[in-house]
Amino acid sequence: MVIDKGKRPQRSRLAVAGARAATDSIFATSSRSDRIGNVLFRSLLLLGMGVALLGLVAIILWSLVEGAPRLDAELITEGPSSIMPESAGYRTAILGTLWVIGGVVLFIVPVGVGAAIYLEEYADKTRWWNRAIEVNIQNLAAVPSIVFGILGLAFIVRGPLSLGFVAAAGSFTLSLLVLPTVILAAREAIKAVPNSTRLGSLGLGATKWQTIWHHVLPGALPGILTGLILSVSRAIGESAPLLLVGAVTFVTFDPSFLEGQYSVLPVQIYNYAGRPQEEFRVLAAAGVILMLAVLLTMNSFAIWLRNHYENKNAR
Repeated sequence: MVIDKGKRPQRSRLAVAGARAATDSIFATSSRSDRIGNVLFRSLLLLGMGVALLGLVAIILWSLVEGAPRLDAELITEGPSSIMPESAGYRTAILGTLWVIGGVVLFIVPVGVGAAIYLEEYADKTRWWNRAIEVNIQNLAAVPSIVFGILGLAFIVRGPLSLGFVAAAGSFTLSLLVLPTVILAAREAIKAVPNSTRLGSLGLGATKWQTIWHHVLPGALPGILTGLILSVSRAIGESAPLLLVGAVTFVTFDPSFLEGQYSVLPVQIYNYAGRPQEEFRVLAAAGVILMLAVLLTMNSFAIWLRNHYENKNAR
């Protein structure tokens, strides 16, 4: 029997193509029920996102329409009042919010980024204490905020630190609340930096710290800033833990960081909204728009900084 040698490669190619097509047909195609399930799941996700966005837009529009009569300069320049809502404002609450959030940023940036650098670049994963640190960070990210308020009252306002009911106590309490989020985001950002960057720097004679400072951190900075934006956004809207550490609802003087009582925007808005007079409710609605403006201003600066470093790294 004579076999045509010219046809053998062609038959082999056809056999390979047939086998590949049969395998692709098994794994690439899905049944009708799977396709229906995928469409339903995607539709439910879009519906949930749409409902959430619709609710957010409705709240903002209602606050804008309701609080429009009080969106003036006195809203920022005047302090609170319990008897004259037409001239009351949020000056002391704005200053208290800036003190608290400023302290949060100054605390969580070095501590959070430092912890992320240690866990990703230096920590020995086989050591039990490093594993315990990682587990505790992941668990603390899911702890309710009121628990941090209780801890702040016990250990920061009283107890070992004994700072009292001042803005610094509220700042440290909120820092503990959002610190796990900063650490987790910074770790993911550092982990995303290609290992070839580290090896190239070390191969050229740089030390480990020089590699981290000049190459790893600049590459991870956009991701770190993203975690910082999310953390500050959460911190600026928290009121439950601050009520336990001295964020009173009525402060007539400008607060400071380490002395005297203080108030913040969410607490002051809640105080105005709970009063029976219609003028105070209008003032509360205007305060919602004011708090959103403060939040957007701070986030806009952080987003600009993140985009700046993204463009710098892309060059």
